[in-house]
Amino acid sequence: MWVYVLAIIVIIFDQISKALIVSRMALGESIEMIENVFYITSHRNTGAAWGIFAGQMTFFYIITVIVVAFIIYYIQKYAKDSKTLGVGLGLVLGGAIGNFIDRLFRKEVVDFFDIYIGTYDYPIFNIADSALVTGVILIFATTILDESKKKRGITS
Repeated sequence: MWVYVLAIIVIIFDQISKALIVSRMALGESIEMIENVFYITSHRNTGAAWGIFAGQMTFFYIITVIVVAFIIYYIQKYAKDSKTLGVGLGLVLGGAIGNFIDRLFRKEVVDFFDIYIGTYDYPIFNIADSALVTGVILIFATTILDESKKKRGITS
């Protein structure tokens, strides 16, 4: 199914980008892309977003397996009915597996996108994180729009 192909594409790009960062940059090294806005910075994270639950690998293993099983169930049950929902689920699946691979083999996640919003240094992230966030937004938006249509009596 195409949703799984999307997830595999996310995983491939995520893992290739992380391998390049690990092999070509020293930890903490930063390359300016757009002055005062965007940098490629070699960073490692043993936790989740913003470093929460740092070092809790067993927790992440369990949660990721549950999330992946849940996503696969939803893909099988609902992705056929909505392309947008399928894209969202595929992105979340690919992102979750991409970071899971890091945790399993590196015991940490490789992050490298470093964004400044004014003086705020947004937490450094990676392709898997981007896919997760984009996927969740698509899932929520699709769900809200579908519920709104149902309330108004509109069918797809």
